[in-house]
Amino acid sequence: MRRMFTRAGAALLASAWLAAAAQSPAVDATNAEMAKQQQAQQLSQPLNNQPVWSEVRSGAKQYTSIKGRETDVLIQPEGQTWRAARVPLATIGGFLFVATLLALLGFYLWRGPIRLRGKPTGRMIERFTLVERVVHWTVAITFVTLGVTGLVLTFGKSVLLPLIGYTLFSWLAIIAKNLHNFVGPVLVVVLPIMIVLFMRANLFNARDWEWLKKGGGMLTGEHVPANKANAGQKILFWSMVVVLGLTLCVTGLILDFPNFDQTRQTMQIANVVHLIAGVLAVVMVSAHIYLGTVGMPGAYEAMRDGYVDETWAKEHHEYWYNEVKAGAIPAAGHEAPMSHRPA
Repeated sequence: MRRMFTRAGAALLASAWLAAAAQSPAVDATNAEMAKQQQAQQLSQPLNNQPVWSEVRSGAKQYTSIKGRETDVLIQPEGQTWRAARVPLATIGGFLFVATLLALLGFYLWRGPIRLRGKPTGRMIERFTLVERVVHWTVAITFVTLGVTGLVLTFGKSVLLPLIGYTLFSWLAIIAKNLHNFVGPVLVVVLPIMIVLFMRANLFNARDWEWLKKGGGMLTGEHVPANKANAGQKILFWSMVVVLGLTLCVTGLILDFPNFDQTRQTMQIANVVHLIAGVLAVVMVSAHIYLGTVGMPGAYEAMRDGYVDETWAKEHHEYWYNEVKAGAIPAAGHEAPMSHRPA
C-alpha cells in the first residue's frame, strides 16, 4: 500500500511539472510543440512519463542557474554503459589473476627453483647501486600496496564480503580506499625516476633475440647468455613499468583529483582504462615477484644487498659478467664488503 501511494505521489508530481511546463511560455516552436505533446500524453496516459525520461536521458543540454561543466545535463546516458562495462571487465580480470597464480604454482611444482649449476666462488660483483635499490624498493612497496588495495576495491564485494561480513569489510574497504588514494601520488613521483635509472640497461639489442628464441632456457634448463637485463626482463620493464605504470599514473591522477574540472565521461573512461591496466600490471608483477624470490634463488639478495656471486652472474647474465670482468662496464668494485660476502 505504501508503495502504491509513493508511485501515485510521483505520478502527481510529474503531472504537475508537465502541466506547468506546458503552460509556461515556450522560447521556440520546438519547445512549444513538445509541451503540447507532453500535455496530451498526460491526459491520455497519466502514468506514462516515457517522453519526459527520454528527453532527460538523451543527454541534451537544458537550462540551469548553476554554472559549471555539465551542470546543464541532468542524466548522462553513458554512465549506464560505464556501470554495465565494469562488471564483465572485473570478472575477466579476476579469472586472469587467479589463472596466473595457478600457472605460477604449477610451474614451480614442475620446474622448481632455478638453482646454480656451479659452486659459488665467494667473490661478489655489485649488481645494483644503493640509489637503484632505494628507488626499486620504494616503487615495489608502493605498487604492491596499490595492487592489494585495488584488488580489495575491485573484487572485495564479490569475494570478501560474503566471507567476513559487512562490518569488517566496511572497515577494510575504507582503509583500502584511503591507502589507494594517498599512496597513488607517491608512485607518480618515484616511477619516472625508476624509468630513467633502469632505462639504459633495458634497451634491446641483437643478443636478446637469441634469448627469446630459447625462452631463456626456462623450460629446457639450457644455459642462455644474457645482458645485465635479459630479454624477458626488458619486455617486463617496457610493458609493465613504462606503458602500464605511466597509464596507471595518468588515469589515477584523473580519478584522484576530480576537482580539476574533468567531465563525467573523462572520469568513466579513466576508470575503465585504470581497471584494465591495473589488472594486467598485477598479473605481470606476480610473475616478477615469483622469479625475484622463490623462483630464482639469489635474485632477491641482489636487490636487497646489491651484490651477487660471480657464479650467479655468469650463469644468469653471462654477457654482463664478461663485460664487468673486462672492465667494459664501470662497477664499484668486484670485491664486496665483508657484510655482503657469503658465509
